[in-house]
Amino acid sequence: MSQSQIQSLPQDKFLLVAVNLLHKAFIEATRTEAKALYQKIAGEEVVNLTRVELVDKSIARFQLSLSHSEFIGRLNFGAFRASVTALIANIAQALREERELRVFNALNEGSAMIFGITAVTVEDNQRNVMVLAVDSSEAGEATVLQLMYLDPSQFAGGATPAKSDTVG
Repeated sequence: MSQSQIQSLPQDKFLLVAVNLLHKAFIEATRTEAKALYQKIAGEEVVNLTRVELVDKSIARFQLSLSHSEFIGRLNFGAFRASVTALIANIAQALREERELRVFNALNEGSAMIFGITAVTVEDNQRNVMVLAVDSSEAGEATVLQLMYLDPSQFAGGATPAKSDTVG
């Protein structure tokens, strides 16, 4: 799915597709399947998720990656799955409430976008923040959904960790 295809698809519809793909991969899947997928992306592998036939009969390919360099603490499957579960719930709630979606685009005409819906989780009294990013840098190639941990100090707003915050 090229950048122009993503931009022509309304953001709420794109997020709905992305949330459904994440839900299928990590929530509906068995623990063994989800953990195997997690281990691949945690090892910095970009994994094929699915191919979708669009209305115009073109094929959109989706891949998945994980950026966890900003995760504080020891990232394991349980912590990751908690983050993904919270992210899916927060995106679904934003879509249900028809909230205005904030999207942060890459500088210098880059093709990456970060959706401004966060999932804040706490492991061992340490707050971590996950967001969903998308990169469609190569026309005709797959759209990469990237689960990304951000530096939690950017979101320091109070002493008590919140379940969910919005970037901005």
